Parts: sequence; C-alpha cells; structure tokens
Amino acid sequence: MEQQTMTGLPQREAAAPGTVRDSAGYEMTSGEIAHARAFVRRFLDVARSQHGLTVSARAVEIAQLVVSELATNVCRYAPGPCLLDLETDGALLNIAMWDSGPVLPAASPADPTRVGQHGLELVLMLCTSFAIHREPVGKRIRVQIPLRDGSLVQSAW
Repeated sequence: MEQQTMTGLPQREAAAPGTVRDSAGYEMTSGEIAHARAFVRRFLDVARSQHGLTVSARAVEIAQLVVSELATNVCRYAPGPCLLDLETDGALLNIAMWDSGPVLPAASPADPTRVGQHGLELVLMLCTSFAIHREPVGKRIRVQIPLRDGSLVQSAW
C-alpha cells in the first residue's frame, strides 16, 4: 500500500516511524517563491498541531527564508520545474530542493561593497548542514535546520 503525504500525494519512499514529510512541485517563477514559503509554513504548522512536534517561531522564519533564497536561485539560474521535499523527525527540518539546472551554486567571495547575491551566504549561515548532489537531470540541494531554539543537532542526512 502506498503511503500518503499530508497533501494526499503518494510518497516516493516510506518515511521512518515518527517522521513527517511532504513534497510540492513548482514551475518556478517569481510568484512561486511565495507559494514555496507558504508550503513550508503550513508543513511546520501541521507538524506542530497534528503531530505534536516542538517547532520554534524562529525555526519557522528561518525555514521560510532558506526556502525563499533557494527558490530565488532556481528562478534566476534554473527556471523551470522544481521539487521541494520537507521532512522532519522532530529535531531537524530537512529541506531538499531539486531543479533541472546543471550549474552548481557557489557562494560569492566576501565583498562588503557588493549589493545583492548574498542568498547562498545566508543559507550557509542559517543551516546546520548543506550539500549539493548532481542528479541525472539537474541537481538537488539538501539543508537542515534545527526546529528548537538553541539546538545544534548534526545528522548524516
């Protein structure tokens, strides 16, 4: 039997017991960035209200900012289809974003006079882990954010 996500869409693989996950797909345009942020907020609200997970208000804000920055990069450098996967075990929020662009992102060197292009720097500062994986088509970026203030939990995800 196929497991269902919170939105009722079939999952690609089974989640571990106690794990909450959901996915969304976007045809990434600038208007979709707000939808991706809202998806993260709803996911964390459901994790709190229906699964009893502790999620700090700060974690919700950070998760939305991180997804917004990742989605903005997709809009600018790899417009087209994008998949956003969210998963949590109650301690960490795992965020994975796939896009079809072949170019791997890189943070720009520090330059106090540069205006803009700080998104990846923000993501690297806010997340406890960051990884990029090439896919047969495109790439997948994976990051983790602690759900509780003051926790710095590391994972092999």
